[in-house]
Amino acid sequence: MSAPAPSTLAIVDAEPLPRQEEVLTDAALAFVAELHRQFTPRRNELLARRGERRAEIARTSTLDFLPETAAVRADGSWKVAPAPAALNDRRVEITGPTDRKMTINALNSGAKVWLADFEDASAPTWENVVLGQLNLTDAYERRIDFTDPKSGKSYALKSADELATVVMRPRGWHLEERHLQLDGVSVPGALVDFGLYFFHNAQRLIDLGKGPYFYLPKTESHLEARLWNDIFVFAQDYVGIPQGTVRATVLIETITAAYEMEEILYELRDHAAGLNAGRWDYLFSIVKNFRDGGAKFVLPDRNAVTMTAPFMRAYTELLVRTCHKRGAHAIGGMAAFIPSRRDAEVNKVAFEKVKADKDREANDGFDGSWVAHPDLVPIALASFDAVLGEKPNQKDRLREDVSVAPGDLIAIDSLDASPTYDGLRNAVAVGIRYIEAWLRGLGAVAIFNLMEDAATAEISRSQIWQWINADVVFENGEHATADLARKVAAEELAAIREEIGEETFTAGKWQQAHDLLLQVSLDQDYADFLTLPAYEQLR
Repeated sequence: MSAPAPSTLAIVDAEPLPRQEEVLTDAALAFVAELHRQFTPRRNELLARRGERRAEIARTSTLDFLPETAAVRADGSWKVAPAPAALNDRRVEITGPTDRKMTINALNSGAKVWLADFEDASAPTWENVVLGQLNLTDAYERRIDFTDPKSGKSYALKSADELATVVMRPRGWHLEERHLQLDGVSVPGALVDFGLYFFHNAQRLIDLGKGPYFYLPKTESHLEARLWNDIFVFAQDYVGIPQGTVRATVLIETITAAYEMEEILYELRDHAAGLNAGRWDYLFSIVKNFRDGGAKFVLPDRNAVTMTAPFMRAYTELLVRTCHKRGAHAIGGMAAFIPSRRDAEVNKVAFEKVKADKDREANDGFDGSWVAHPDLVPIALASFDAVLGEKPNQKDRLREDVSVAPGDLIAIDSLDASPTYDGLRNAVAVGIRYIEAWLRGLGAVAIFNLMEDAATAEISRSQIWQWINADVVFENGEHATADLARKVAAEELAAIREEIGEETFTAGKWQQAHDLLLQVSLDQDYADFLTLPAYEQLR
């Protein structure tokens, strides 16, 4: 008697989309279903392990390099696989969601790499999930164009040799995709994003002289990197391409991952391309993990925590040293400024800050860095050109002068700055504005001349939560309390209503965003991710 055929994925509660049958083919869905069967149980175990580790940090208020992996760190003989030609020069990378206009503009931007984002810069509506995949395939087939309905301006791809290399970022392990289910169980969003992209494009990218390249977000341990590595091995065998074709760059954007950088590279060594140093998610992770650690872990206003803060400098320099020791690329952080079309003086000041930041990264040994807007590509390019010249990277700069002790990475009180009342107001204002746009399906949002994504909302609500629970006293004498947060939120909501007018306000999701921000900022039980309750409201 033959075994019963395995269950197939069901598309649940989703309106049909134009051309979705090109993405949601039977063969592609069968691949995603197999990924789900093989790997979701381990993913669930690793999510549970995150909770256990968080409880341990709550008990000890400290972190250290892992004693059980000391041999991996001590062994100087191993290196990651050499970079493929398409990923050897990464001096400027542009980030953004995969809508049609952004796809064309990012590929045309002059950046070496485009981080095509299904994660923090994309609200995971079914439309964004499916049509984002379609846009990437259309770009590889050169059948993508776009005409802006407002301006009438048309967009089309430049020649192939002028286009950025795509590195795709799937969702983090914590998110589900409720519209794709197997036997009534939602498939992890990470497996949906990775699976659909890999299945449709792996061979197509090889034919273009590139490959399926990925950014891995929200990683918290080397065991999570091991899971991804096993997924890559399985996927390459499944579609019949050589092992090592996949390359992954891991975002070191959690405090626990900062203590396991070498181990993460080791687990992915046949598929590793590098590590990236983030800021907002990294700070959010510090608050999340050390939220009951007392006054010494209280962060000041987010904009006061630059990459030159001692504990951030320890993190970024350790990242460069670790990457170069193992032959991997070290990629720097985001320049989020959006140039103003009206205020040249604002641009002048901001461009100088971007230049100083990128000069610092290039001189510290980073091989490349991120920008959020095409106008920033030439600035970042000039900073790295000045250091690299004709070289594709500076992995030969080993930074053996860097020595970071475990305590250096969590020496938050080494920063001479305190939370301010204006910082509270900014966190509330930015949080409401971002969440409102996210609930309408927008993940990359221009707020106060900065391109913000979900990490911005996470650090904003985390700071509100932390300051209230630490009973912070602001410079004006006011205590951070739930009542003060509610008062500021009501004032910000009224100011937004005044600014945009009653009709636009009513058509948006402003009250919903206000309520959700207060929920995740004031609940005594700290939500692991804002996007979990937000996804329940995303329609």
